[in-house]
Amino acid sequence: MSDLSWADVDNYLESVLVTEDAVLHRAQQAAADAGLPAISVTALQGKFLYVLARLMGARRVLEIGSLGGYSAIWLGRALPADGKLYTLEVSPHHARVAEANIAHAGLSDRVEVIVGPALGTLARLAHNPGPASFDLTFIDADKPNNAAYFDWALRLTRPGGAIVVDNVVRKGQVAEPASTDPNVIATRRLFEAMAGQPAITASALQTVGSKGHDGFAIALVEASAAAPGGV
Repeated sequence: MSDLSWADVDNYLESVLVTEDAVLHRAQQAAADAGLPAISVTALQGKFLYVLARLMGARRVLEIGSLGGYSAIWLGRALPADGKLYTLEVSPHHARVAEANIAHAGLSDRVEVIVGPALGTLARLAHNPGPASFDLTFIDADKPNNAAYFDWALRLTRPGGAIVVDNVVRKGQVAEPASTDPNVIATRRLFEAMAGQPAITASALQTVGSKGHDGFAIALVEASAAAPGGV
């Protein structure tokens, strides 16, 4: 199938399965108007995250990589009124767009954007609110740090919780051991870390659609893990 055919299937599935309302449309438009890259999850992927969070009965969610807040809106809507989502964003400009979109969605009471390098924020979160406190962690940030983000996610996600990582297939390049692409190298390092981690059960799925050929990895946390670097 061509990329165009994949996009056509996405458009059809969205038309029958996804109600992307004015709030979600506005979030995407605001991100585009602010010059943010068009790399957020699709509507189908956003609803996938929403359904997963609902299936889990998630009350506390951690997102690494806010961009314009589109996925945070999907995840925030899945939470109960007393739920909490922390979404981490290194760019102050992106964070301002995300905060405005989240506020327009009426989710400021349960979604908090934390600005700064995620590795530093994750180290602080390991002490406050405490270890293994999140039901679901979604990683969709700079790819070279994915293995480090995953290590912290293990520390912060409770046993029985899940970790989802986006963009792990890289148009199929993840299967190329000789690749010199830093994002591919980092993704292979992530999978190696997953394979060597006895505290999880993991799998991955390829996806095709309007954003081309990519995929998700998902890990079930079986047991609490020690903090990276002994923190």
